[in-house]
Amino acid sequence: MSKESKELQAKAQSQWDAKKVGNLLLDNALYILMIIFVIYIAVVNENFLKVPSLVNILSNTAAYLPAALGIAGCIVLTGTDLSAGRNVGLTACVSASLLQAATTANKMWPDLDTLPVALVIIIAMVLGAVIGAFNGFWVAKFKLHPFIVTLGTQLILYTCLLLYVKMGNNNGMAISGMADSYNNFVKGAIVSVPNGSGGVTPIPNYVWYAILLTALMWFIWNKTTFGKNMFALGSNEEAARVSGVNVFLTTVMVFALAGAMYGWTGFIEGARIGSNTANTGYNYELDAIAACVIGGVSFVGGIGKIRGIVIGVLLLRLIFVGLTMLGVNQDLQYLIKGAIILFACALDMRKYLVKK
Repeated sequence: MSKESKELQAKAQSQWDAKKVGNLLLDNALYILMIIFVIYIAVVNENFLKVPSLVNILSNTAAYLPAALGIAGCIVLTGTDLSAGRNVGLTACVSASLLQAATTANKMWPDLDTLPVALVIIIAMVLGAVIGAFNGFWVAKFKLHPFIVTLGTQLILYTCLLLYVKMGNNNGMAISGMADSYNNFVKGAIVSVPNGSGGVTPIPNYVWYAILLTALMWFIWNKTTFGKNMFALGSNEEAARVSGVNVFLTTVMVFALAGAMYGWTGFIEGARIGSNTANTGYNYELDAIAACVIGGVSFVGGIGKIRGIVIGVLLLRLIFVGLTMLGVNQDLQYLIKGAIILFACALDMRKYLVKK
C-alpha cells in the first residue's frame, strides 16, 4: 500500500472515530447534562449529598419506580398509558379508605372494620390490573391507539375518583387517619443509617418493596415467555403474529401488569401521603413516562431495560429534589419536566433513524 493510500485510510479512520465519539456524546447528552446539573447542585448546596437528603431521594425513587416499571411495558409496545396517574389515585383512595383507624373521626366506612393489610394489597393490585386490562382490551381488540384509549380511561377514572371520595361519611374530604398496621407496613423502618449528626435516618420499608418488585419485573421481562413475546410484539407485530405470539392476550397482559403496578403504587401512596384526595396521583404518568424515555425505553417499540428505568427514575428524582433545594419555583418544574421529555424523545428518534 502506497504512503498516500495509508494517509487517506488513516484520515478516513480518524474521521470515522470522531463521528463515532460525537454520536456517542449526542446519544448520551441528556445523561451528561443531568449529571453536570447534579454536580452543580452538590457544589451550591452542601446538604444535597448528606445522608438525610440521599435517603429522601432514595425514598422518592422507590415511590415512583413501580409506576415507571408498569408504564414501560406499554411503551415497549409502542404505546403509552395516560390513565396511570388516575389509576394510582383511585387505588390510593380505596386503600386508604379501607385501612383507616377505627378511632378516626369521620371514618369513611364507619361500619367496616380495618381490613388486613395483605387483603388491601390484593384489592388495590387487582383493581389496578382490571383497569389496565380494560385499556389493553380496547387497544388489542379494536386496534385503537393507546393514547386515545388511556386518555378516555383517564377521564372515566377521574370521575370515579371524584364520586368515590364523596361516598360514605367522607363527603369529599381528604381520606386520612390511617391504621398503625398500614403506616408501619409502608412507612415503618427496619433499617436506619447514621446521618453524620449523631443520629440515624430511617429507610422506609417501601424502599425494600420497590427493590423486590424491580427484581420481579426484571425476571418477567428477561426470563419468561411473556417477556420475550412483549418485546417481539413491540418490535414487529406482524412478525410476532406469524411466529405464533398471541397478540391479543399479550397486549392485554402487558396493560394488566402495568395496572397492577399502578395499584401497588396507589397502595403505597395511600400511607406515604397520609391525606388522600381526588388529586392524589395527579401527573404521575408524566413522571413515569419521563423516567422511561430518560432510561432508554424507546417509543419506536421493542427496546428497553429494567436498569435503564431505575436510572431514569433516580435521575429525575435527583433533578427535582435538587431544584427544590435550589429554591426553584414549583410551577417552573413542570416546564423543566416537559423539556426533558421532549429532549429525550428527540434523542430516541434520532438514534432510531440513524440505526434505520
